[in-house]
Amino acid sequence: MTVPMDRALTLEAAKKLDAADPLSLMRDQFCMPGDSQNPEIYFVGNSLGLMPKITDDYVQQELEQWRKLGVRGHFEGDFPWMPYHEFVAEDMAKLVGARAHEVVVMNGLTVNLHLMMASFFRPEKQRTKIMIERHAFPSDSYAVSSRLQMSGLDPEEHRIMLEPDAGELFSAAHVCDTIRKHADSLAMVVLPGVQYYTGQVLAMKEITAAAREHGIVVGLDLAHAVGNVELALHDWDVDFAVWCTYKYLNAGPGSVAGCFIHERHAQNSELARLAGWWGQDKATRFEMKDQFRPIPTAEGWQLSNPPILAMAAVRASMEVFRTAGAMGPLRKKSLKLTGLFAELLKDRLGEKVNIITPLEESERGCQLSLEIAGGDGKAVYHALEESGVRTDWREPNVIRAAPVPLYNTFEDVWQFVDRLARLL
Repeated sequence: MTVPMDRALTLEAAKKLDAADPLSLMRDQFCMPGDSQNPEIYFVGNSLGLMPKITDDYVQQELEQWRKLGVRGHFEGDFPWMPYHEFVAEDMAKLVGARAHEVVVMNGLTVNLHLMMASFFRPEKQRTKIMIERHAFPSDSYAVSSRLQMSGLDPEEHRIMLEPDAGELFSAAHVCDTIRKHADSLAMVVLPGVQYYTGQVLAMKEITAAAREHGIVVGLDLAHAVGNVELALHDWDVDFAVWCTYKYLNAGPGSVAGCFIHERHAQNSELARLAGWWGQDKATRFEMKDQFRPIPTAEGWQLSNPPILAMAAVRASMEVFRTAGAMGPLRKKSLKLTGLFAELLKDRLGEKVNIITPLEESERGCQLSLEIAGGDGKAVYHALEESGVRTDWREPNVIRAAPVPLYNTFEDVWQFVDRLARLL
């Protein structure tokens, strides 16, 4: 979005954009930090999303169920606990572009990544390597290295470290060429959908196609992508994906994670996995048989019954996204927010702030990663906090700021840039 210069400087123009915003009422569905007269400018939904007001009611409903019914709550009430994860599967699948039987909400993101690699990393002959980006989020690096070690392989020799080719960014051509270059030795590619530091949206469709062309398994970490950008995991032919729900999905700190397994794998009961009782065929689960017979969906990778109180917050999140119309309208607003954000930064601050996030619409999500040129970025970050602006800091030199379309406004964007300009 390009904002005309005669409008970019005015607070009134930002307020007019809010008045015309069809999603403006969504903000009232969230608890905003700060007092009602002076709420924080909260641009850190990329780290922890805000609490929907209905979450309190959803969690209280399950506490009441427990209080009144005890163990019978597993089978009785409006949302019995035994099939509780099924109540969020369809909405979650829509957010990631999947079919409901390809998605399950369970565990934490890194646990799910380990479970997926246990099934899908099958080193044989010369195909023994996993590709991961050089500056991957540490959990992903740890998981990949430990999977290699548990397979009897040296991570230093069997990790292919994908280097950026444009500063700190990855062009689609570079990633695909690197995959093709190492195709004979690659067994798996594990990459993010959105890079956590730069905020770049990677070319997931093209990368997956390049890997699948050579029979290489593709796994995506979508922690910063789900609820942020539009996804089509089934159509892209991704093998598996994992994500958390506490960032853009607003399901609470440490909430239950999500997992996608393409139906060509999910329906394969012969595919090896780390098995648990909750993944056992539902019809025979309580027969307590020794032989494991997996559910022929993504549910077949479940280990244990889900934490219902945490799942209630996920169900509340899905209700909020359904009210907003899912990712289509949210993505449209998000691009307008970040478009205005970039234009204001350029107009008010010029070369004092460097946006390292690509500004092409296909390569940016909610997050803009900012470097303060020739100054102490960390001091600026702390000063922003003191001024009532909440962002987060990532070493060595980035302020991450994410206007989230569910609850942030165009006025928030204007106020952020105005306060930053005053500080600088």
